[in-house]
Amino acid sequence: MLFFQLIKPYVDKGHFSAKIIGILHQFLTSYEKVLIKKNIDPHLHLQTMKDLVEKVDLQLLDPHTFNPYHERITSPFNYHQFGLNFIRPLIDIEDSSLTGIENLKKIRHQLNLKHNVIFLANHQIEADPQVINLMLEPIDKKLGDEMIFVAGERVILDPCAVPFSMGCNLLCIYSKKYIDHPPENRAAKQLHNKRTMDLMSQMLTEGGHSIYVALSGGRDRRNENQKVEIAKFDPNNLEMFLLMAKKAKTPTHFYPLSLATFELLPPPESTQIELGEARLTQSAPVHLYFGDEIDFENLSIPQSLSKLDLRQWKADYVYNIVKQNYLQFNIDY
Repeated sequence: MLFFQLIKPYVDKGHFSAKIIGILHQFLTSYEKVLIKKNIDPHLHLQTMKDLVEKVDLQLLDPHTFNPYHERITSPFNYHQFGLNFIRPLIDIEDSSLTGIENLKKIRHQLNLKHNVIFLANHQIEADPQVINLMLEPIDKKLGDEMIFVAGERVILDPCAVPFSMGCNLLCIYSKKYIDHPPENRAAKQLHNKRTMDLMSQMLTEGGHSIYVALSGGRDRRNENQKVEIAKFDPNNLEMFLLMAKKAKTPTHFYPLSLATFELLPPPESTQIELGEARLTQSAPVHLYFGDEIDFENLSIPQSLSKLDLRQWKADYVYNIVKQNYLQFNIDY
């Protein structure tokens, strides 16, 4: 196994805790097994694995501080390319699929007109940004490269996730699930979120931006029947984006995006408060479905709904589209 060769210099220096060593051991040994199973010489990806260990070490020694808007870092170290290099061999590309080519053409036209596009999506793994980028490469590489992802605190604080996050364009928001942890940081987190919202408002006014948001606020997980289930969408998250788009005046288009990426890097069975989740990767097909644009101004909305019920109705409407498109993948997990 290459893991011990990679980790030894850092263990000798005493930089890594037993927990970090355990996480990296599971992550990189499972990664190496995938390469061997696919008849890929692990030494061809040795540099990428070395980069991960080195950047985790750097994060522990000198943590990167993410601004409310983080622009992907490509120099002096290309974190963007690192993330793509790491995830690429995991995807079983021959059995993967991307649906909605015509919608992607419309999206490109809208972005060229300096309109905004917001993808209302589900979310399954930490590496969803890299998967989306890789799947878009042969169709619209610019869209994948420039897409902005709304990111929670887990991926900007966990030292094993940060090297991948640094290669993405991120709007960093503390989610409601973690904003009170620890309680003394609540006010600072709320101020950070306000700055992020202000920046997003400026971007939407400027125009020409594409933004991915997971309306559930988290990843999909297995249900009691051990089937992956799309997490319910938060109506307040959707309403916030609708209001910001309306306030910006610049035309903003909303598209449902369904992702099936779960098997590449399954999340823990339940939500963890503490950082440092286990990571076990494997090779699998992935599936993306870029659905038809949703015209929120002309929906057939039931009459006499209260303000809260209307928000819920809209969230359920988008959720059902994402779910129905997701079911077209015919996956069995």
